[in-house]
Amino acid sequence: MRKALIVGIDHYDHIGSLNGCVNDAHEMRGMLATHADGRANFAAPKLLLGTGPGDVVGRMELKDAVRALFDDAAEIALLYFSGHGYLEDTGGYLCAGDCRTGDDGLPLTDIMTFAEQSRAQNKVIILDSCHSGIAGERARARGLAEIHEGMTILTASTGDQAAFEENGGGVFTRLLVDALGGAAANLVGHITPGSVYAHIDQSLGPWGGQRPVFKTNVESFVSLREAIPPIALENLRALATHFPYAAYVLPLDPSFEPERSPEQAADPAIAPPDPAKTAAFAVLQRYVRVNLVRPVGAPHMWHAAMQSRGCELTVLGQHYRDLVAKGLI
Repeated sequence: MRKALIVGIDHYDHIGSLNGCVNDAHEMRGMLATHADGRANFAAPKLLLGTGPGDVVGRMELKDAVRALFDDAAEIALLYFSGHGYLEDTGGYLCAGDCRTGDDGLPLTDIMTFAEQSRAQNKVIILDSCHSGIAGERARARGLAEIHEGMTILTASTGDQAAFEENGGGVFTRLLVDALGGAAANLVGHITPGSVYAHIDQSLGPWGGQRPVFKTNVESFVSLREAIPPIALENLRALATHFPYAAYVLPLDPSFEPERSPEQAADPAIAPPDPAKTAAFAVLQRYVRVNLVRPVGAPHMWHAAMQSRGCELTVLGQHYRDLVAKGLI
């Protein structure tokens, strides 16, 4: 079982309201509910939305929902929050819709306690709120994180920073949704918390006003969602067949290449296309497109074939070839 609680609060009774948090929550629910091929992912993610005066997410409602999320032996229990955050010398808070001062919100320490005591195998906490990077830190020892086994925290900003909205949504969540949509997928389509963080961090570039924070204590990353792989699995598994060892240079010749000029086609010195070799060459070119293979001594694979050169694995290609050879893919 994979559980998710998705919270988006735009309306606040006593402090300034926001504009994009409810939209962000809907985007996240749509992304997490299914994998890219339509298979169910997180089972009916629970939505808590603060849309207006008649739909206020109160502190106790938020606390009870977070407690219920982590109160199961799920494969994954995932919390996503988009709304106001608050920081003072006693720690950080998520602001519910009935907050008056900020420090009357839900303490991040309460969330950490629920997650630490949870029987879920993987606890994932994603916070798009100001000062959220303090999650997991001691109030009296800033910079010292205490993350229990099986926990992962991904936040929009550091403990000292705000989290910005732009074009009707959070900057962080826009990149998060892109990552889950496939931008952070590996070659088998898996999207992990680590790859999501890497995508967001790289996409923000030199923007110094907001940096994501990533904290984890896991033996291996869990897949949050599966995208359509950029290369077919049967092609990926053929890596170890085409390249019997990592440093192997696969020799090419013109019979691999079906494309040629009329003059080349009429030249008896140039071997004609071989259907078996051109089929293999098509797979090799797919490897090139996902940076698994590169031509040797030639700018493109066409030149490598027509000039009877070869191709070899990239560092990434060697990694995936080893995974295939070990039966891990």
